[in-house]
Amino acid sequence: MILLDGRSLSLEQLLAVADRGEKVGVSPEAAGRVRAARAVVDALAGGAAPVYGINTGFGSFAEVKIEPASLDRLQLNLLRSHAAGVGGPLPVRTVRAVMTLRANVLARGFSGIRLQTLETLVEAINRRVHPVVPARGSVGASGDLAPLAHLALVLVGEGEAWVDGRRAPGAEALRAARLDPVRLTAKEGLALINGTQASTGVLGLALVGAERLARAADAVAAMTTDALFGSARPFDPRIHAERPFAGQAASAAAIARLLEGSGINASHAGCGRVQDAYSERCAAQVHGSAREAMRFVRELVTVEANAATDNPMVFAADGEILSGGNFHGAPIAMAADLLAIAIAQLATISERRTERLVNPALSELPAFLTREGGLQSGFMLAQVTAAALTSELKGLAHPASVDTIPTSANKEDHVSMSMGAALKADRALDLARHVLAVELLCACQAIEMRAPLRTSPPLARLLARVREAVPPLVDDRPPSPDIAAVAGLIESGALDEI
Repeated sequence: MILLDGRSLSLEQLLAVADRGEKVGVSPEAAGRVRAARAVVDALAGGAAPVYGINTGFGSFAEVKIEPASLDRLQLNLLRSHAAGVGGPLPVRTVRAVMTLRANVLARGFSGIRLQTLETLVEAINRRVHPVVPARGSVGASGDLAPLAHLALVLVGEGEAWVDGRRAPGAEALRAARLDPVRLTAKEGLALINGTQASTGVLGLALVGAERLARAADAVAAMTTDALFGSARPFDPRIHAERPFAGQAASAAAIARLLEGSGINASHAGCGRVQDAYSERCAAQVHGSAREAMRFVRELVTVEANAATDNPMVFAADGEILSGGNFHGAPIAMAADLLAIAIAQLATISERRTERLVNPALSELPAFLTREGGLQSGFMLAQVTAAALTSELKGLAHPASVDTIPTSANKEDHVSMSMGAALKADRALDLARHVLAVELLCACQAIEMRAPLRTSPPLARLLARVREAVPPLVDDRPPSPDIAAVAGLIESGALDEI
């Protein structure tokens, strides 16, 4: 069990909950902080002084005072009115990540929620109550209000959730899990939805996938370099020590290790080629830059996962409730944009290496990696697919965070677009996996065409792993299933073990 304390949740723990169903709980220290913050809310809720979100309306209605008898209704109305999401639902794994992040933020102790409400959210995670959360509808201002409202509605017995693989009313989902619906009291609706956890959840899972993609890119680049009679010398550690970026050095070391012991590489050691094309020679520099970007994104996401992003915030030690702007998704938006750019870089250089593999003028291999060119088209259209995806990726690399559009009668006059940026990065990741899959399919085919020359032992293991899923291309067949299968290998992390 992972104990949530609002301070120490790691991306690896988040992945364990999202993908492996790891159970969560609230740490004793966190429970104490939650109780203390709630006591402040209870003390101020019935007072005459206006306190935003407790006895006032929301957004541009912040100046409207709410009568004490309507405070609970105010919180329920907030969830109902803000559940305005549209589009396809977030995947269940993403919803689990979002739920975990929100529970962790609440456990930090600045939200003013009741402990029993937090514990209901925790039990919903553990008993696999997964709200149906439309992916779109958040501008990352006051946090991810719409997605989190859809999530929170299920806790009160409304909205929709997945039950046995089907969409069902929230009340039915709670009954199936033997959970009682929450009866919201002062501030609790706002506490459940005010924050960046939807965009952070999407970005966090995309980041883990992107890190896996970067490791796979090194392996694929090594395979292609070997197949193209490329040199291992550009990956000499002495070169990279003089430009000491850790990501660059890591990529160079990985590629060099994978090429070591290659009979193919040894066969052309004395050839007259002085320098390879950039897509081969500069792979470590490009891949390494993507790694550096991902390292920065990881640091930022880890901070955000353990940050109080509420408004207002309850400072129990001072007995005060302060309004601020920690809900603004700017950090997540900019990080997501950077991640999309890094992913696009991995894809663009991959597509160029694929072109070299299928172009006989550049590879000295049979055109499109088929021995019956004309009768067979080989990987001709697979490369076209990689080109199409790469072109789309270039559009996805355009920053979402530079845009803003005022909302809430101009009260929210600068917004982050963090959810859009995170969804964009996630889409980029999916496309890039398929671009890398095309290159890997072509590289495996090319390596086999170099027989009787043999590649290195680790690259031979990579080839064998691919061939377990996809046979060599002898006669033309639809490439689509092959591309999907290899993209699945990349997504699963199977290439990490090479």
